[in-house]
Amino acid sequence: MKILWIDDEIDLLRAHIFFLEEKGYEVSTRNNGQDAIDLCRTERFDIIFLDENMPGLSGLETLTKIKEINSAIPVVMITKSEEENIMDMAIGSKIADYLIKPVNPNQILLTIKKNIHKRDIISEKTTNDYRTDFGKIGMQINESFSFDDWQEVYKKLVYWELELTDAENEMNDLLRMQKTEANSGFTKFVKKNYEAWFAANADSRPTISPDIFKKKVFPLLDAGEKVFFILIDNFRFDQWKIIKDVLAEFYNFPDEGMYMGILPTTTQYARNAIFAGLMPLQIRQMFPQLWVDEEDEEGKNLNEEDLLKTQIDRFRKKYSFSYHKIMDAQHGDKLLERLPQITDNQLNVAVFNFVDVLSHARTESKMIKELAGTDAAYRSLTLSWFKHSALYDLLKILSEKDYKVIITTDHGTVSVDTPIKVIGDKNTNTNLRYKVGKNLSYNRKEVFEIKEPEKIGLPSPNLSSTFIFATNQDFFAYPNNYNYYAGYYKNTLQHGGISLEEMLLPVVTLEPK
Repeated sequence: MKILWIDDEIDLLRAHIFFLEEKGYEVSTRNNGQDAIDLCRTERFDIIFLDENMPGLSGLETLTKIKEINSAIPVVMITKSEEENIMDMAIGSKIADYLIKPVNPNQILLTIKKNIHKRDIISEKTTNDYRTDFGKIGMQINESFSFDDWQEVYKKLVYWELELTDAENEMNDLLRMQKTEANSGFTKFVKKNYEAWFAANADSRPTISPDIFKKKVFPLLDAGEKVFFILIDNFRFDQWKIIKDVLAEFYNFPDEGMYMGILPTTTQYARNAIFAGLMPLQIRQMFPQLWVDEEDEEGKNLNEEDLLKTQIDRFRKKYSFSYHKIMDAQHGDKLLERLPQITDNQLNVAVFNFVDVLSHARTESKMIKELAGTDAAYRSLTLSWFKHSALYDLLKILSEKDYKVIITTDHGTVSVDTPIKVIGDKNTNTNLRYKVGKNLSYNRKEVFEIKEPEKIGLPSPNLSSTFIFATNQDFFAYPNNYNYYAGYYKNTLQHGGISLEEMLLPVVTLEPK
């Protein structure tokens, strides 16, 4: 590692330089800014220590010239001055660190470690910490018997997924193996308990899709709060965690929870259940004009505003509310323009569809598949969209107003890799993670089978209809042209079935700082 130290009193720093050379660093010195600039044109350095107060070119002037030559090199400003304006100018020039004289050798070493060795140190520490936690998580998986248990397991796995990604760590393969183990355990949990959650006395069930407004939104409105409810279609918990870091500048998060998405984990069922406050079967029975069956050609999520109105009326609330569906940037701009006219409402609702579009594009577009081929890349693309979206602008504006914000989703998505053969007639739906039909043929051991859909609150297209759900990272493929479709859909993002990623969903309350 090569260090450049620039100071007009460099001879007084020989003890520091000798200390660094004993640590294995190669140190070059210059006693004025111009000589240092000339040297930077011909040699590469890993870090530069720069005195602020020098005759001739000042430290700040030298810094500007060095940044013109190599903007990426970390420069540490060292000065006797504690004047705030000097600090501000140095920080504004994107220095790596700022030290006040006199400095001791260990301060210098710490700065070097932070700026040169940080990635390696973090990677090593993260590896050791995850290796230590690996066994504990394994025990958690084996001992998880409730929704709260699985919530904690999934939070822990997402935490390590983000930590190991940031550290570019070789432990990712081990984590993927542990996530697969967790999904297998979670599937057993769902198979064992899901039907019982819909029994008449199921008071102990977790919060599920139809409960969101009743448990999260109405209590705030009844307490006199104004609420902006934002649903991001197809939005996983790990995606929430990366945009949370951006929002932390403007918001506190007093309630950062999860809920259990209903099956099938698709917009038609899960999102309509959220807005109606009812299970799909109840929607079809009570409001047949607002329910769209599987075989119908029309869109499956066109009646959300009307469904929300039925829920508000059913609970005998008198809230003023507005509803907005954001399909693209133009819709987002229109919502921002309308904001002054709707902020007097007690409740405003916005559905943002971009993440769902991105998820589907990863299957259908070769370019997006290249850009978002891994979960880490998919998260990165989500973050890039968010930072430049109308949603981000909306949340910044709301952070200055008297609003509580709730962010949630209708379902998540999982990367699939294992095809499972299923045979159905021409009326069988096309989703790869669940099938519904009356003449399905499949291996019962490979799926979660529901022969009486009404027991889990689902309408039956026919009297003898059966629902089957894919689990873990499986997806359904027909025997016709099997190899082609098995290859085409491998490593694509799908939803509709059972996995931690699809069913354990963020529901977060944001409070402006």
